[in-house]
Amino acid sequence: MSLIKVNRRNFVKNIGLAGVASIVPVKLPAFEQKSIKAHRLKLSLNAFSFDKPLKEGRMTMFDLLDYCAATGFDAVDLTGYYFPGYPAVPSDDFIYKVKKRAFKLGLGISGTGVRNDFTWSDPIKRAGEKQLVKDWIIVAEKLGAPLVRIFAGHLSDEKFNWDERAKWISEDIRDCAEFGRMHGVMTALQNHNDFLKTSSDVETMMNMVNSEWNGLLLDIGSYHTSDPYKDISINSKHAISWQLKEMIYINDNQADTDYSRIMDIVRECGFKGYLPLETLGEGDPELKVEALLKKVKQVM
Repeated sequence: MSLIKVNRRNFVKNIGLAGVASIVPVKLPAFEQKSIKAHRLKLSLNAFSFDKPLKEGRMTMFDLLDYCAATGFDAVDLTGYYFPGYPAVPSDDFIYKVKKRAFKLGLGISGTGVRNDFTWSDPIKRAGEKQLVKDWIIVAEKLGAPLVRIFAGHLSDEKFNWDERAKWISEDIRDCAEFGRMHGVMTALQNHNDFLKTSSDVETMMNMVNSEWNGLLLDIGSYHTSDPYKDISINSKHAISWQLKEMIYINDNQADTDYSRIMDIVRECGFKGYLPLETLGEGDPELKVEALLKKVKQVM
């Protein structure tokens, strides 16, 4: 029999099998399904982990990208503070150099972020804060980043109650989220123990904003309650990104994060995407980051 006939016969046989496969759903073994689900979670590093060396000029953003690729991260969260000239937007030339370096290293850019504050009662002052967010939405769009991390704020000590402030804060966030919609970038509101202190505060604010283009950047280290894991679980349905830290607070006392419990919550809420890590405090940031990365990978 000629080789051509054999190949032709196998071709027809494979076409038939492909047709059957397209009709009959394939049931994967449970361990394979679990593996696929877990694979959708990717680890990112928040640039704030290298706050001092970046601010002091001992490390550049390009050094950070090289470090993340060499250490085994899937992505990096490039906080706006470390771009030259912040809060002014960087030049397109710089943005595109960062984007190209990340691409050539195989790194995603999971987000960027600004330090805004919407707690001021003065609408003109808040307009400036909104413009900051919108300017960096454009930066995120150019970087190819899916979100900009924002805050509710905490600086104003004017005499307005929580509900009064929440009304204008939610309107400001919604306005920024609508601007983000037009540029394909989401706003990610971080609970930061500022205006938003409890899981109830977060739920109220997320419901008031009520925008498909706004989600929660869930900061696990910003609940000062008797059961922070319960609070994390309550808010997890809103999460579009995370801030995974070495320590959590139980009331006002720090404790090592139980990452088995955190990963259970992440999986139970159905989250799929980037999980940014952030280390804080004194010590060698490289050692701290690598220790946290190892701990998280062990429970993934």
